[in-house]
Amino acid sequence: MKTLIAVTLIALSLHASAQMNSTKLPSLDKSPMDISYYPTNYPLLKIQDKVTEPLVMRLIYSRPQLNGRKAFGELRELGKIWRLGANEATEIEFFKDVKIDGKKIRKGRYTVYSIPYADTWTIIINNETDTWGDFRYDQSKDIIRINVPAVKNEITEAHTMIFEKTSGGANLLIYWDDVEVALPINF
Repeated sequence: MKTLIAVTLIALSLHASAQMNSTKLPSLDKSPMDISYYPTNYPLLKIQDKVTEPLVMRLIYSRPQLNGRKAFGELRELGKIWRLGANEATEIEFFKDVKIDGKKIRKGRYTVYSIPYADTWTIIINNETDTWGDFRYDQSKDIIRINVPAVKNEITEAHTMIFEKTSGGANLLIYWDDVEVALPINF
């Protein structure tokens, strides 16, 4: 009887193991998601008890890569709305009220879009969140649109966005291909 119970238990665990291994996991995304904080490295500073200023904002975005292609004019058409990354639309969360181009933006979570042109970009802060791509972009939900210069820079393979401290707040710096864009955010 003990042998029968042991054989049955072994058979059941082999069956369960086979079922667990049959689950097909998704492959690695070609455009990994990333997060930028202001202050920079906030979570790391927090666990090290080295925070000197409160968390102001967090940006969540995907990082498409050039892979031998040209970003603007090939991967992204100039003059067309762009989710400012890949996959899900880029989102920014402000943990306090901020100002962009003199306009007060309330504490909260927003989507960031852009319309890239050769020498200038329109950066858009929009109310609709939790969306994929720019397919459902609704201009009526824009909070602000601001035109900022696009300057030539060294090639950046993977789309990158970081915050840089300024005297009045921080710039959201956007890099991809040979372009750099800065969005001033005051707080």
